[in-house]
Amino acid sequence: MANRRPRPGRAYEAKDLDGTDLRILSELQADARVSIAELSRRVGLSAPAVTDRIRRLEDTGVITGYRAEVDPRALGFPVTVMVRINPAVRELPRIAKIAEEIPEIVECYRITGDDCFFFIAHLRSVDRLEPILDRFAPYGRTTTSLIHAATVPRRPLPVDGTGS
Repeated sequence: MANRRPRPGRAYEAKDLDGTDLRILSELQADARVSIAELSRRVGLSAPAVTDRIRRLEDTGVITGYRAEVDPRALGFPVTVMVRINPAVRELPRIAKIAEEIPEIVECYRITGDDCFFFIAHLRSVDRLEPILDRFAPYGRTTTSLIHAATVPRRPLPVDGTGS
């Protein structure tokens, strides 16, 4: 399961999650491949009870998916870029559609501020950047940054209440 859509109904809010839910979420963020038996042992519930809680967390959209994180460089994508886009008037929908069509774009966000979109792309070479930017050029102004290091690697959310 890559990304799940919550089933229709009321989505959970932080106040709906008890300490056991938070421990389950913390354990799954640390290792989503942990067995139900081991997860049950860690949180002190039976396997069926843990399975039911996980299903509820999935169905309500708290857990949105499971995935393997892969180093893009290992797949031949050594160049990572962040691009901000300031669309021309009435071109917002077009920007999102173009971003969806480009497989190298792995994340795209609608943001506030002068720029309305922000995306991250992994490229096989810097030469691949220009054709991608050219797709957006008729519809807005782009600002590009090459990423050379992740100073804070991707990490799980603090679900135990210790976050800010």
